[in-house]
Amino acid sequence: MEIEILAVGGYNEFGRNMTAVRCGKEIVIFDMGIRLDSLMMHPNIEMENTHSLDLIELGIIPDDTVMNGVEGTVKAIILSHGHLDHIGAVPKLAHRYNAPIIGSPYTIELVRQQIEGEKKFSVTNKLFSLKAGQRYTISNTLTVEFVRTQHSIIDTVTPVLHTPHGAIVYALDFKLDRNPVIGEPPDFARFKKLGKEGVLCMIVETTNIHRPGRCPSEQIAKNMIRDVLTSYEDEKNAIIMSTFASHIARVKTIAECVHEIGRKPVLLGRSMEKFCATAEQMRLVGFPETTSMFGNRRTVERTLRRIMKSGKEQYIPIVTGHQGEPGSILTRMAENDTPYKIERGDKVMISAQLIPNDMNRAQRYRMFKFIRDTGARIFDELHVSGHAYCEDHYEMIQMLSPQNIIAAHGGIEMTSEYLQLARDCGYTFNDSFFLMTNGQRQKIHNR
Repeated sequence: MEIEILAVGGYNEFGRNMTAVRCGKEIVIFDMGIRLDSLMMHPNIEMENTHSLDLIELGIIPDDTVMNGVEGTVKAIILSHGHLDHIGAVPKLAHRYNAPIIGSPYTIELVRQQIEGEKKFSVTNKLFSLKAGQRYTISNTLTVEFVRTQHSIIDTVTPVLHTPHGAIVYALDFKLDRNPVIGEPPDFARFKKLGKEGVLCMIVETTNIHRPGRCPSEQIAKNMIRDVLTSYEDEKNAIIMSTFASHIARVKTIAECVHEIGRKPVLLGRSMEKFCATAEQMRLVGFPETTSMFGNRRTVERTLRRIMKSGKEQYIPIVTGHQGEPGSILTRMAENDTPYKIERGDKVMISAQLIPNDMNRAQRYRMFKFIRDTGARIFDELHVSGHAYCEDHYEMIQMLSPQNIIAAHGGIEMTSEYLQLARDCGYTFNDSFFLMTNGQRQKIHNR
């Protein structure tokens, strides 16, 4: 059986991740994501009403037309986690393949909501929830297994495709957090056992490969936030918190710390309500009883007006917009475009890192200037990453002992950073370690 990897998307850029693995004449697709900065370049685009070919042309979703040249049948679409750069294109592309969509329960629920909102295409693929530790039989020769891991969104898994020639591990994205805030640590025992059983290839993210050491635990972020918030327990000025809506563990930490200092956490924004309410309804997280959340824009406006009238010192809004995105709640607050007024002495706390692209840098700079002009104080980067650092990657290689490694999740300037680590571990460029670009195909051999 010939095994070939096809880089569909996410190999020329950060985002729109999609990889296909051909085993003989059977094909398995991993992830179908969007590129968020390309989407932001076109603010008038309504994703749910736009044709996939137009979105491909704009560089927003993967160009899966390259699949037309691959001989074989797609047997499964496997999703690693619920971030939009990994699942955002499912409503636009999945209907082209007569194959089930397989993901963890939280991921599948997010996909279900996306499909319900899709206006252009009818997506009738069967949705199948698979928990970490479980397997799904794709065909007589292929089985997928979900291995528990950690990342900056709950219910993330590392999918493992079992083939007659060994396992293919799809490690996008992961963090070796031994003391997580929500859920259990990664399944180190299973990763080590997979290494002994035989891993043919590891397809791996490279986001933080340039950062030395290990990625700090989410508990570090929890302590940072608690340290800062509790130091203002008697503060009468307003406090605003901003973080990723999908980072449920972080939102939980913030809400608990807000409750701890005697204020009421208020989650605001459509994405905040979507991710957090879904997690709460699935009983994957519990927020303090004083927590409220509102997504509809008119309701958000009324809530902000009520906070102003009741007293800003009684609440802490938890909002999106830390990248300075136009139209986001924090950006509109900074521009004085909401009933909530940021004033001298107020504190704006950012529990997130800047996603490094020129658009975000410009938007963040603009938003921060508006905030500083009011006399408010900014607390930036109360945050730890959800992506593995260099020594985490080294540990993953040692556990899995893959025969081949393919670097993914970013352009060549990012994926090439993995080359030195691969060399340190005994891999050879273009023999057992490969860099790929979108549309490229690479055959994988046993050694």
